[in-house]
Amino acid sequence: MAENVSAVSSPRHGGTPWQNLIAASLGYMMDGMDQLIISFTLTAVMAAFALTSVQAGAITTATMIGTWVGSYLFGLIADYVGRIRTLSFTILLYAAATGLSALSGDYHALLLWRFIVGLGIGGEFGIGMALVTETWPAKLRARAGSFVAVGFTLGVLLASVVTLLILPHWGWRGVMVVGVLPALLAAWARFRLRDSDTFRQGVSHRRRFPFWDLFASGSLSKTTLALLLMTTIQNFGYYAIMIWMPTMLEKTHHFTLAHTTEWTLITSAGMIAGIILFGWLCDTLGRRPSYIGLFVATAIILPLYFAVRNPVILLWAGFALGAVVNGGMGGYGALLAEYYPTEARSTSENFIFGTGRGVGGGLGPLLIGVLAVRMGLTGALSLLFLIYPLAALVVWRWVPERKGEELPV
Repeated sequence: MAENVSAVSSPRHGGTPWQNLIAASLGYMMDGMDQLIISFTLTAVMAAFALTSVQAGAITTATMIGTWVGSYLFGLIADYVGRIRTLSFTILLYAAATGLSALSGDYHALLLWRFIVGLGIGGEFGIGMALVTETWPAKLRARAGSFVAVGFTLGVLLASVVTLLILPHWGWRGVMVVGVLPALLAAWARFRLRDSDTFRQGVSHRRRFPFWDLFASGSLSKTTLALLLMTTIQNFGYYAIMIWMPTMLEKTHHFTLAHTTEWTLITSAGMIAGIILFGWLCDTLGRRPSYIGLFVATAIILPLYFAVRNPVILLWAGFALGAVVNGGMGGYGALLAEYYPTEARSTSENFIFGTGRGVGGGLGPLLIGVLAVRMGLTGALSLLFLIYPLAALVVWRWVPERKGEELPV
């Protein structure tokens, strides 16, 4: 990759491709840390404010609602005022809100701060992806985006480590204070990077409100709806499994907390490997065959995995589960950028993925919970495979191939 981007000069592309990749990857990693840090500290927060389970769940919901709103809001803003300025602001926003949540005097104050955390987190994904896709060569675009996507999983792991080290000594408020650290990244990005010529030239002749570019023609409207379905299914499966699997492992297979933590680490390692491999496949084989193959593989692997009864196999097969359930993240950064003009690129990235994360991430855990009442958690989770053939069919029918092509201006 280094050889392929060595000819891309800094003056033409703002920051160097590597600087942009590092900024976007670290931003998404800090995004993952500050979003999930509440999950690892929730028990302590509940004890501190004497919260019910419903109130505790509302904290997570407030963050997700903020994420949804932020994805729409900051995607649009980035297409008007620039990638770097908006990226820096979103990182600063969720970092400051996470730190200030340590000062919460009551439940309602914490609820407000977590909503603001969500606003910043929601904006960061699409802006960072737009920045990277606009500065990396077409033949490496998906691979570059995959390294950004890996950042989120690393951030989740970082949140667990930070909580493990800080919580016993300084409590949940001390953990939240650590969440301020991404502000340093925001300052570095703001003063060391600048928007690319691609962005400046693309917005100099703006034609319309960015959102309308997603539905500029009948065929493009179909592609946009197809991408919305793909990202919804991606997030539906991811959140359903990551939220309910620890409970299933504990109740059905009698996993201890240590074993559940081990499963999480193995599954996260599989996700990282799957994301990087999938980015390479997208650049090598193409977007369409890679996604069709991934969705078919997921539909096959899921029922096989949930049919396993041996705890040891169930533990280590989590690597394959993570690779297929979240591997598609390795291609979305490139895929969501390649059908829309520069003036709407952040909007397209954030609107499509933000909607997928909001709808899929909200409905997945809820539907599994409802089905689990009738058929148990294992039965409910095993039905997840039914949604992936639909995604494969949608890709085959309505998602054109854009491998190796220059981005629309």
